[in-house]
Amino acid sequence: MNQNEIIDIAREAILLIIQIGMPVMVVGLVVGVAIALVQALTQVQEITLVFVPKILSIFLAIFIFLPGFAAIMISFMDSIADKIIGIG
Repeated sequence: MNQNEIIDIAREAILLIIQIGMPVMVVGLVVGVAIALVQALTQVQEITLVFVPKILSIFLAIFIFLPGFAAIMISFMDSIADKIIGIG
């Protein structure tokens, strides 16, 4: 295994992290902005009001996207195992 292959694996791993993290972060961002907008419109400035809906929405997003995350991780692990064995 040379340096180019290691760099390719690291690049794939970073893209994998982005693919897995992006949907969950977008859901958290949308919920946070929506609650901030409601707080600004109603002038209710309760700091703890943001946390519970955001946590619940992130858990729901993880639950919904988990099969896709697992498929992405399995394909990445298969490619890594093939490279370890020497096939790919």
